[in-house]
Amino acid sequence: MEKLQSSFKNMALSLTIIAMVAAAALAGVYLLTLENINAQKRAKQEAAKLAVLNGQEGFAVETAVDGFGGTFRVMVGFDAEGNILGYEILEHQETPGLGSHMVHWFKNADKPGQNIIGRKAGALQVSKDGGDVDAITAATISSRAFLKAINQAYAEQFGAEAHTGASQLHHEEVVEEEVVIVEETEVSHE
Repeated sequence: MEKLQSSFKNMALSLTIIAMVAAAALAGVYLLTLENINAQKRAKQEAAKLAVLNGQEGFAVETAVDGFGGTFRVMVGFDAEGNILGYEILEHQETPGLGSHMVHWFKNADKPGQNIIGRKAGALQVSKDGGDVDAITAATISSRAFLKAINQAYAEQFGAEAHTGASQLHHEEVVEEEVVIVEETEVSHE
């Protein structure tokens, strides 16, 4: 067999074939793992529902908003009066070491200014915007978006108009609302 001559046409053809084989391989791996990925997401949602209710009777609501790094999803647990029982971050793209602190920041019982557990939701705001919740240090946009998600979940569950503070944000910091996946679950532990 004769060796192919090194020309632009032959190099382009070779690269095209290699790219098509690689794309087909990636698509195949994606399809093979898609069912497992979806099963893990469902399992994470179910575990989050139980975690946010903390063994109490209440509602678990899932919501999504755009933060600093992209869309994040939160599962929030409420009691019948709209008090926050707990929350779990299901997915986020916030900056590691800054916005990613929302995973634990707002449920630190040792810091009442940060802790939202037990508070009535609906009008939570960071102190910088006139509220009484301490924002994550150097991550005010992520903190605003997180509280917006909590307020939004409250509004979805209880039919109230949640105050998000969006009108007080600077133009370059506006966090767009991406409406939302909401799931209601009543759990009773007897």
